[in-house]
Amino acid sequence: MIETVTQLGLPVDEQLCIRKNRLQPEGGGGKRISIVTGIHGDELEGQYVCWLLQQRIAEHPECLHGTVDIYPAMNPFGIDSVTRGIPAFDLDMNRIFPGSVDGDMNEYIAAEIVEDIAGSDMAVDIHASNIYLTEIPQIRINEITAERLVPLAQKANVDFVWVHGSSTVLESTLAFALNSRGVDTLVVEMGVGMRITRSYGEQLTAGILSLMKTLGIWSGEAEITHTPIISSDPDEVEFLNAPVSGVFVKTRSHGAILSPGDEIGIIIDPLQGTVLHRVVSPCEGWLFTVREYPMVDQGSLMARILKGHTEEARQKGGEAL
Repeated sequence: MIETVTQLGLPVDEQLCIRKNRLQPEGGGGKRISIVTGIHGDELEGQYVCWLLQQRIAEHPECLHGTVDIYPAMNPFGIDSVTRGIPAFDLDMNRIFPGSVDGDMNEYIAAEIVEDIAGSDMAVDIHASNIYLTEIPQIRINEITAERLVPLAQKANVDFVWVHGSSTVLESTLAFALNSRGVDTLVVEMGVGMRITRSYGEQLTAGILSLMKTLGIWSGEAEITHTPIISSDPDEVEFLNAPVSGVFVKTRSHGAILSPGDEIGIIIDPLQGTVLHRVVSPCEGWLFTVREYPMVDQGSLMARILKGHTEEARQKGGEAL
């Protein structure tokens, strides 16, 4: 059943309307999970997951024993205009939660969203990367909530669970607002901006069905194919930034297993026909983030490498050089 979460009148007879689709068995009852995506308008991976999850449930409605709320477009104008933030405001929607009903339009919308999701037993907040980077399917967790969320993340069929220090976690995100209200919320990052990676969508859909089984919401199949590598040590993640500006041509894809000195890509100067810099791995590890957009400025993030864990990565089918 399609329901309106919040609606506001805009100039020129336009309406800002955020909607959800509520799926539940006859008579309702059971626990509730909320699937959220579209906070950033250039992140479309979650759109496919929302569609695919509804397809799976529609195939076996008899297996549904609770409520599934699907929010495919939290930032509908951003999605319509292929804009990461909220158009006209130059504002990142994931920096205004929990919002306020007494605030401006955007704060009001944020408060209405939080209020609507509150009461869920679990939420999954699906993000893609931006247009610049591509990411292995992963869940990112604040260390404050790690004790209760890591066991859930292990059942979500992702490749990597990254536990962040509390000092790096922004309190203005939807996930922080929901976790603060007792809604166990997992933040998924996968793929790349403005694209849909079907295999990742299928992988995460199976993971959501697995989480639904854990809650008693789903009794159908949930094929788990991935067991995540878990990292809670900040020193395990190596960040590589561009030392020069130029055009980046990657030579390794994310998921590769690296040894010290292995080339990840090159930064070239198309005017002079020269190689400005070879981007190489400083350590042994697993390439879980890599630059997708070719143009780079000095300081641009090129890659993230999880140090060690190479045997676990090989078991996932990681490609050795």
